Amino acid sequence: MIRHADQRVAVFIDAQNLYHSAQHMFGGNPNFKAILEEAVAGRKLVRAIAYVIRGSSGTEQAFFDALVKLGIEAKEKDLQEFASGAKKADWDVGLAIDAVRIADLVDVVVICSGDGDFIPLIEYLQHRGRIVEVCGFRPTTSGKVQELADGFIDLADTKFVIMKGRRRTTRERDEKDE
Repeated sequence: MIRHADQRVAVFIDAQNLYHSAQHMFGGNPNFKAILEEAVAGRKLVRAIAYVIRGSSGTEQAFFDALVKLGIEAKEKDLQEFASGAKKADWDVGLAIDAVRIADLVDVVVICSGDGDFIPLIEYLQHRGRIVEVCGFRPTTSGKVQELADGFIDLADTKFVIMKGRRRTTRERDEKDE
């Protein structure tokens, strides 16, 4: 992967995809600060956008605010709930449209997702002369996405995950106090 400090970079984060991968693999949450730093890699960040889902409870606002403090724009969409009980939360088209719109302003597009639905987007951007890098958890990232990308950043390292605190058992607390 060739990286230069003068490259202009746009980062597109499929927050749901990274969240579910981190939960599945580590039982933790993605460390978006570490992910953004790795994606940018000392280059010129033009724009970073996270695509997030807002549930009916509204408890996600603190998370959205935290993204903004990191310099990541949070694009929000409501969770769709159907009469059948099925739920849908999908930003693939929105992410793809934004990447196409911004592509002429950057040298590198970084897609943070393991979703194979982004294969046509990767091919289109490369055909337009853009370097396309992908950030994802290798075991949950489409093999074709990994193969097509000009660079793959494997997030399957604990520095990219915020682990949930584990409560100590009564025995562990007693041993510590002795």
